[in-house]
Amino acid sequence: MRSVLVAVIALISIDAKAAEQSFPADGGLVYFNMPSGNVGCQYTPVGGSDVYEPEDGGPELGCDRIEPTYLRFILGKSGKAKRYQNVGDSGCCDGSHTLDYGNSWRKGPFSCTSDRSGLRCSRNDGHGFFISRSKTQVY
Repeated sequence: MRSVLVAVIALISIDAKAAEQSFPADGGLVYFNMPSGNVGCQYTPVGGSDVYEPEDGGPELGCDRIEPTYLRFILGKSGKAKRYQNVGDSGCCDGSHTLDYGNSWRKGPFSCTSDRSGLRCSRNDGHGFFISRSKTQVY
């Protein structure tokens, strides 16, 4: 009985590790997309990068949704997430890193979970956002 329990615990541990993905940083920035290609995200570390510095100094997580209307969601180091409708620099979702459905990503105070219903991202204090084609939520 004990050996069966150990085997089950080992399998659960393997599945939990397989569900979290990581992606390489490009100049300090981390990019990933949803499998649908409709949502793409960028993580910016504290202090920003050579090409971008968050208003509050970072870290920052920003995700863009293309359809049915282009929207941007920004989660900074504190406070509620923000949703922007009039984005002047739209250019989402052309990366090669995909956060597979059922998997999660974590960096700094942020984590995101991808599933067929959409993308849910939050900061370790509970503030965050949910993005799908049919629904968006900021909390």
